[in-house]
Amino acid sequence: MAYQALYRKYRPTSFSEVVGQEHITETLKNQLSSDKIFHAYLFTGTRGTGKTTCAKILAKAVNCLSPVNGDPCGKCEACKGFLDGENTDIAEIDAASNNGVDHIRSLREQVNFAPANSKYRIYIIDEVHMLSDNAFNALLKTLEEPPAHVIFVLATTEVHKLPATILSRCQRFDFHRIDSAIISKRLAFVAEKENITLTSGAATLIAAAADGGMRDALSLLDLCVSSGQTIDEQVVSSACGMAGKDYLIDLCETIKNKDASAALTLLDSIHNSSVDMLRLLNEITEHFRDLMIVKTVNSDKNPIICSPDYMEKLKKQAENYPLRDIMWSLKILQQVFPAMQSGNRRLQMEMALIRLCGKDDSNTTSADLLRRIITLEEKLSGTVINEKADTAEKQETPAANEKVTSIPEKPEKDNKKIENGPLNCWEEILAEVFLLCPPAMGILNDSKAYIDGDFLLIDAKNPMFRSMMNSNETMRNSIRQVAEQKLGRSYRLGPYKKQAKASSGIDPLSAVAEKLNNINLNGGNN
Repeated sequence: MAYQALYRKYRPTSFSEVVGQEHITETLKNQLSSDKIFHAYLFTGTRGTGKTTCAKILAKAVNCLSPVNGDPCGKCEACKGFLDGENTDIAEIDAASNNGVDHIRSLREQVNFAPANSKYRIYIIDEVHMLSDNAFNALLKTLEEPPAHVIFVLATTEVHKLPATILSRCQRFDFHRIDSAIISKRLAFVAEKENITLTSGAATLIAAAADGGMRDALSLLDLCVSSGQTIDEQVVSSACGMAGKDYLIDLCETIKNKDASAALTLLDSIHNSSVDMLRLLNEITEHFRDLMIVKTVNSDKNPIICSPDYMEKLKKQAENYPLRDIMWSLKILQQVFPAMQSGNRRLQMEMALIRLCGKDDSNTTSADLLRRIITLEEKLSGTVINEKADTAEKQETPAANEKVTSIPEKPEKDNKKIENGPLNCWEEILAEVFLLCPPAMGILNDSKAYIDGDFLLIDAKNPMFRSMMNSNETMRNSIRQVAEQKLGRSYRLGPYKKQAKASSGIDPLSAVAEKLNNINLNGGNN
């Protein structure tokens, strides 16, 4: 008998066996127990979270002759016919290859026939978003008023592509990404059944790579089994072509130290280990994302999936890593992804590392200049402080019985009196906004903000910015909430309107030089 993949071998056969989607399975079981069955269901969510599995269990349960608390019994003729693939009343249709209007018209003719051996005819349409507009229109009337013996189950990973007319005629269930702890527990269960030695660290690493998909996690476990029956973190990293956590720590350290030579040497070693550069780009981006979370979330329950040892390494590395440098690195890495898809991946990764180490001046942007100005300001400010400290050391030390009056520190700036002009802490605000509203990253990336009286004006390059701000209440509330926490008062949001420049030939480096000159004249103060 041919080898059966683990994700097929351990596919749930009842709602009680489905893990991580209890908010859906319990509802479906209650509906079936009370005989309140809808004519059309819509299952949506990311890949590998159980949409098709639950659709098949539902199809089996509604026709089961002896259901048990909403679950199919698995023993009656209807259940056995389903398992053997002999039940012709349950049809699974792949919309990706049957997306034309003619296919749907044929389906409309079939639904009029009564079931051959079951109570209901079930039509499971997978990846339903692939249907053409004409096909959706042909399906609409049948979906709205199907015969009493027909149930439709639509499954999709891209629910936003479905027409509103289709959505309104289905009972919708949203499948969530499965928690990594649940995936790790399930992997341990499968490993025990298969006599596989799986370490907890390896299970955690597989769960993180699966990104919330149980099917992907079992497929990765299957891949690792090819290397042997004992699976640890090193086996997972090698089998899945990952760079490994230590490589990421070391590579990020060379970037923090601006050591381009060490970064390229380490990249060469990683490349020679047959690590795919696109995967490495994803992993180093995820690593910087973890550093961003560590810097901004002051809680043990942060959204980072890793072992306790690796968490300690992250915290240690994040201690002396400025948040603005982390955000700047994430922006550069995001810009590399499109070029990675078609160009020389190793070359693109090398160019990205050189930029991250600050060795590339050929394509200097205003954001790069601002970052360099802030760094220079900090260095000059530190120099002035050191000079004052040296002068103090040369003065006589007061007698032990003399009272020494310490110089009071300069009071912190009152956040409630923010001056009009550019908002310097905008990147810090964005870091927390992205946690509250992840879609905002695509809209507000590379944006700037300005204060004008009671208004916080946002200058975003994304052409969808205005429409998204008007329609996405979560984004607006997230910006207002974080800005109020950072600035000490609430502001009204608005778009920033650029004024016409008096001259287009201003050299940005001249502006930098003038800024530095002003710093020296003011003794290192802004």
